[in-house]
Amino acid sequence: MYSLDDDLELAFRLANAADAISHARFGALDLDVSTKPDRTFVTDADRSVELAIREIVHLERPADSFFGEEFGTAGDASRQWIIDPIDGTANFLRGVPVWASLISLVVDGVPVVGVVSAPAFGKRWWAATGSGAWVQASDAEPRRIHVSGVADLADASLSFQSIAQWDEAGYLERLVDLSRKVWRDRAYGDMWAYMLLAEGLIDIVGEFDLKPYDMAALIPIIQEAGGTFTSVEGLDGPWHGSALATNSLLHPAAIAALSGG
Repeated sequence: MYSLDDDLELAFRLANAADAISHARFGALDLDVSTKPDRTFVTDADRSVELAIREIVHLERPADSFFGEEFGTAGDASRQWIIDPIDGTANFLRGVPVWASLISLVVDGVPVVGVVSAPAFGKRWWAATGSGAWVQASDAEPRRIHVSGVADLADASLSFQSIAQWDEAGYLERLVDLSRKVWRDRAYGDMWAYMLLAEGLIDIVGEFDLKPYDMAALIPIIQEAGGTFTSVEGLDGPWHGSALATNSLLHPAAIAALSGG
């Protein structure tokens, strides 16, 4: 019933609704913060954003299913909207501007639309399968983006996200080994590292302890920018609990390094 252009236009409207709520609450002195059973933080802004998006999806795509971080799943249709209302909640509540709403449409298990909207940055990234990857700053025209052409690990810039994640996953020694093979390593964090990769500014991003809503929106953007997104073990999709994103040229070498090869 709907083209990907239709779905992308709806994703933009969902992002606009999310930005209006989250940006207004960013830095609020009365922000309500609690801890979930998994010891991660949730704020009133997270909940309000997800509820607002759920309502719009229910009205605009009543036959589609929904999966959000805060309120779980609704429906079992093969078209599923997967939402992280605020990726980077710990940053959000501390006043650090590295956070965004992640909005994706997954069809038969494959992410086909992704929007990453970061109002504190004044930037938004998006892609739909076959339409390229794009970024727009608040004061500029949309710009098509592409991953880097770096072909050797020795010239690559790596973002590893969190040492604790790698340690808990049993991969710390392999991360250290990979860090010795690359030109530069940093922990940019959350969605920002993946968007830096899509823009060609860094070359490898790896992360553990992830849920589908942490990854689904990122995948179309990275793939349409020419990159590759798998789990650390090399499995496709946002379903395997980890992420390894590269500029494609470096993916085999990164997989080999992290497999102990």
